[in-house]
Amino acid sequence: MTKILDNLFIGAGAMKAGTTWLYSVFDRHPEIYFSFEKEIHYFYAAYVKPDVLSNKARLRNAQDKYLTFDAEKIRPQGLRDRLHWTANYLDSPVDDIWYRNLFALRTRQTYAADFSNLYALLPESGWRRVQDRVDRLRVLYTMRDPVERLWSHVKFHLRVTGKDALLDQWTPEEAEAFFRQPFIWDNAEYGRAVARMQAALPSDALKIAWHEEIHADEIGFLRSVEGFLGISQFDYPGALLKQKVNATAKRPIPDWFRDLLERDFERIR
Repeated sequence: MTKILDNLFIGAGAMKAGTTWLYSVFDRHPEIYFSFEKEIHYFYAAYVKPDVLSNKARLRNAQDKYLTFDAEKIRPQGLRDRLHWTANYLDSPVDDIWYRNLFALRTRQTYAADFSNLYALLPESGWRRVQDRVDRLRVLYTMRDPVERLWSHVKFHLRVTGKDALLDQWTPEEAEAFFRQPFIWDNAEYGRAVARMQAALPSDALKIAWHEEIHADEIGFLRSVEGFLGISQFDYPGALLKQKVNATAKRPIPDWFRDLLERDFERIR
């Protein structure tokens, strides 16, 4: 079987469990290469839901993210690179060759990197196929206290969909019905995600961590990931480590939220 890539570093953390912060930090490491899109979602599209990378979805992304620029700030080479990458992104069909071409601008970096929360939802068979398609795969899966994560996820989803007011209007029963929808709840099932990964991946290909563990000692954790990847230690800027990314609005967790789902939270823990 022809391999897509030599070395691939996947970030597959649960939604709102720190993957965007990790991306912003590892994007500075000289041995890690990210394409212009942090969340490519290719393997989720290949093995779960193809519509994620439909022509319309990719055109929308290109319009919103890649085909606008500030002429006062961007350099010609930077724009050429972005346009080159966007042409590859809009190419068809969306297959292994398409995915490999998204890393065409990678030069001497040891790893191509692809961080997507949706990868945490891959079936075991999907992870086996990913493992078969690269020479060396390394997967980082991050979790977070299930109460804090789910509350943050719900707040984030309602904010981006313009429905924040629902938090003040829901009855507990209405809230639970919303939480139980697969697109929300499946991200909470850490044990199932870990079991699928462990069944498909060699032990040296998977690293599992808690969001709380990461931020208790950022440098120590980053050193552990560098060791996991087998790359050199990098001097990350202190301000970068302390930044907050994609933070949701401060809002106390209501008692009914904890009480409503406590049995599930205990099982997940």
